[in-house]
Amino acid sequence: MRNWLQNNIGDAFVFAPFIIAGGAALYFTCGAEPGIPMWAAGAAIAASIMMLQKTQIITRAIALFAFGFFYAMVYTNAVDTPLMTRNMRDAALDATVENIDYTPDKHRIYLQVDASDINAGDGRAIVRVSAPGDSTPPQIGDKIRANVGLFRPAPADAPGAFDYARWAYFNKLSATGYMDEYTVLADNGGGGINSVRKFLHEKANSHLTDGLVLGYKNILTQDERQYWTTAGIGHVWSISGFHMTLVAGWLFAIFYMIFRCIPRITRAYPARIPAMFAAWCGLVGYLMISGVGVATVRAFLMTSLMFAAVALGRSAISMRNICIAFCIIFLINPHNVMQAGFQLSFAAIFGLIWFWGVVRPKMPRGRISKIIFTAVMTSLVATIFTTPFVAAHFHTIPTYGLIGNLTLLPIFSLLIMPLVMVGTFAAAIGIHAPLELAHWIYDFALLGARQISALPMAEIITPHIPGIALVIMTAGLVGLMFIKPGRYKINVIICSLAMAAGCTMTALAPRPMFFATSDHELVAFANDDAIEFNKARASNHYFTFDTWKQMLGLPAGTKNIRRAHDRGVYDFKTQNFHLVYIQKFVPLMRNIEKLCHDPDIDYIVSYFDIQSPSCGDKILRGGFVIDPSGRVRNAQLNRRWHNHS
Repeated sequence: MRNWLQNNIGDAFVFAPFIIAGGAALYFTCGAEPGIPMWAAGAAIAASIMMLQKTQIITRAIALFAFGFFYAMVYTNAVDTPLMTRNMRDAALDATVENIDYTPDKHRIYLQVDASDINAGDGRAIVRVSAPGDSTPPQIGDKIRANVGLFRPAPADAPGAFDYARWAYFNKLSATGYMDEYTVLADNGGGGINSVRKFLHEKANSHLTDGLVLGYKNILTQDERQYWTTAGIGHVWSISGFHMTLVAGWLFAIFYMIFRCIPRITRAYPARIPAMFAAWCGLVGYLMISGVGVATVRAFLMTSLMFAAVALGRSAISMRNICIAFCIIFLINPHNVMQAGFQLSFAAIFGLIWFWGVVRPKMPRGRISKIIFTAVMTSLVATIFTTPFVAAHFHTIPTYGLIGNLTLLPIFSLLIMPLVMVGTFAAAIGIHAPLELAHWIYDFALLGARQISALPMAEIITPHIPGIALVIMTAGLVGLMFIKPGRYKINVIICSLAMAAGCTMTALAPRPMFFATSDHELVAFANDDAIEFNKARASNHYFTFDTWKQMLGLPAGTKNIRRAHDRGVYDFKTQNFHLVYIQKFVPLMRNIEKLCHDPDIDYIVSYFDIQSPSCGDKILRGGFVIDPSGRVRNAQLNRRWHNHS
């Protein structure tokens, strides 16, 4: 085995990021928190690092996997985000405004509060509250007294579903909610980068500036976002590698031409060196103006690494450089490996570098042919490498994404982005013509996205992809790139088999027939082609309806169908199990004794916490799903980022 690995994997270093990420992913997806003291985890990290020195390749792989697992554990405990013990309504809080995110219909205001004021222990906590879009928000830095309602971040609604509580924990967010009214206790006095962002937001008065320059996340209407997503270019609305690459290229070209005209500098250094440094400083400014989002920081680090490589005379775009960037970003926050943006970004980058740097396809001769070939193959390779992750996280695949990338992405790259960048700063001095032109071009591009969205089968709805299936498909892509370099037929066969195995596992995975949230406020009853709920709306579980639909391969956004009940009792009988759900107190008290003694009843689910020694094995608690076989699968609810107090 050792000889086979040494002869077939090529550069072993390129496997390191995937092995480390695998260890971290195992930690984040464990059903329970590993009962390992922090001193033992720290010792395991040290031992893993020592094992990397002059050991066999299999031993190194084990050491890297262990390092990823234990580093994720130590980092999780070091984050220590304050966790609320209960929801709060109509509470008066003294807070400091940390940031504001503007959306089409509301303001999202981030407040720093005393953790003890929200029953979250000691220290300081960050909460996010929504205020109506037609209201006047406070200034960033203001100290205010606000009347708010706060809710604990919800855990996963089903096994393998998105865990908002985990996301919030690693983003230092203790609660979300709403703000009715507020009183300013002390003005901020202005100043700081947030004041600059607010100034540009108000002067530009453009959702293009908000999204492409200032980094606000939810500036599009739901319909517009759906059009861009279906067209396959929804990623342009999250400032990441696409934007950083464009800005870096423009800045470098501008400064390179400037320094070429200064002989005193070019006699001492190649013009690319000061141009790189000046462009990098410009990127730092763009990073700060854009709000320093996670995806933006990730793209900035990767671009910085490429700049450093060019400045040192090394290859800027190589597998090793991307692997180094991967490891740096992992060390900054290992939870990044679980986020969709991280996975999509690196999947596309690895695929493109492999294709253009390793495969080196034969280019056509004509200049126009080369441009067309490059555009088509770049979009195609990026689509192939990101499709498993798009399907896993968003449960849809844009059928015409290649068409959208070839027709609409150049409009953003060559026209909209430059005009918005120039127009934003021109608007600061009262010149709005560039932004007006950008909006006119945007409306034209949006019309194209709408036309693509209207095509037959514009989206392929995919069911829930099990975690192990995604791992196998990822391993197939890794094998395509790195196993037996140069023998692409064998690599393609390995990748195809892995993809086929992952798709088969997804197709054969059981589709749940019953769903329940952790508080049992919302439940759902499913069959082969439909799903019914106990209520049509639930404010605490707004996204749960669509999550459950998508897990079954049903379209999201459709009307929620309520299931009829018999005097407060929901009776659900299938071929393999019989379940009863009761939400109201009176029907529960009237029926619980009869249900407990009924031998035909397999499961009892109640909104209220009930104890019954005679039928304790029938009573189900927590968030869970039930498969057609009758097997109960519980959602992850007892990790460090979940609070059960």
